[in-house]
Amino acid sequence: MQAHLAYGEIMRPTVFVSRRIPEAGLERVLAECDAEVWPELMPPPYELLCEKVQRVDGLLSTLNDRIDAHLIAAAGPQLKVISQMAVGFDNIDVRAAQNRGIAIGNTPGVLTDATADLAFALLLAAARRLMEGVQYIREGQWQTWDPRALLGGDLVGATLGIIGLGRIGKAVAGRAAGFDMRLLAFSPRTPAEEANALKIQLTTLETLLRESDYVSLHVPLNAETRGMIGHEQLRLMKPSAILINTARGPIVKARDLYEAVRDGIIGGAALDVTDPEPISLDDPLLTLPNVLILPHIGSASQRTRNLMATMAADNLIAGVYARPLPNAVRLP
Repeated sequence: MQAHLAYGEIMRPTVFVSRRIPEAGLERVLAECDAEVWPELMPPPYELLCEKVQRVDGLLSTLNDRIDAHLIAAAGPQLKVISQMAVGFDNIDVRAAQNRGIAIGNTPGVLTDATADLAFALLLAAARRLMEGVQYIREGQWQTWDPRALLGGDLVGATLGIIGLGRIGKAVAGRAAGFDMRLLAFSPRTPAEEANALKIQLTTLETLLRESDYVSLHVPLNAETRGMIGHEQLRLMKPSAILINTARGPIVKARDLYEAVRDGIIGGAALDVTDPEPISLDDPLLTLPNVLILPHIGSASQRTRNLMATMAADNLIAGVYARPLPNAVRLP
């Protein structure tokens, strides 16, 4: 912060940006604020974040940052806003922030199509065993056309079970409709009329797991959903079924998933998220040929990340100038 100001000069708010975000958003922040931008590939240490929030007016965070009650209690009275460049905010103690009068912003909506595209790409890749086919070639096994090799599953006429009919779940359903898939959903808060209009049959979680050929997860991570897919749920699924997760890693119990795939309880899995992240190179899931794992790239299209960055910047700027956030997180 500037120690001295020239006559008539207005002091600019100070902010800490915890990762280098796309230029579309970063330029907005730099134009309006005195910003310190963390330059490293790895996220800033927790202890450093605790120090930064004691002195800045705003924090632009990512899902890698732990914004818990201790950090929020450490924040100086001048901290007005925490703007997260993500739609999810399970890493932030929103209640503690609200109790301190600190606004929380996120970036909903703009990553719907990119994430739905990736979820469906994972579904197709796992169904048709694309990664196994790549490995088949690299290991020198492709000697001739084999009528029995790498037989995968069909999508047309198959049943897709969607757990969570938010924006992304509905977008995945729209893509699946183009493949004439039967659509089931477990989404207790979705009105039946809304699901019916999308030709989706609402059902129980147990029925969805028993009847689906593919199960795709699209719920937020919270106390209700953490660990919601474990041994009990996986044993309800068909031996040929494939689990797709583009939501959050801890929704699925990783050890239980490994054992279910290893033992043939389900046919495979395709994951854009893991628990923990990044996944350890000695994690047993990486030893299974029918488990496809990506490094959390659901929103990683140029357009989407630019939009996320500008939304996060706009939330941050609004907050430090005590204006309503364009996209504020509010708990009841």
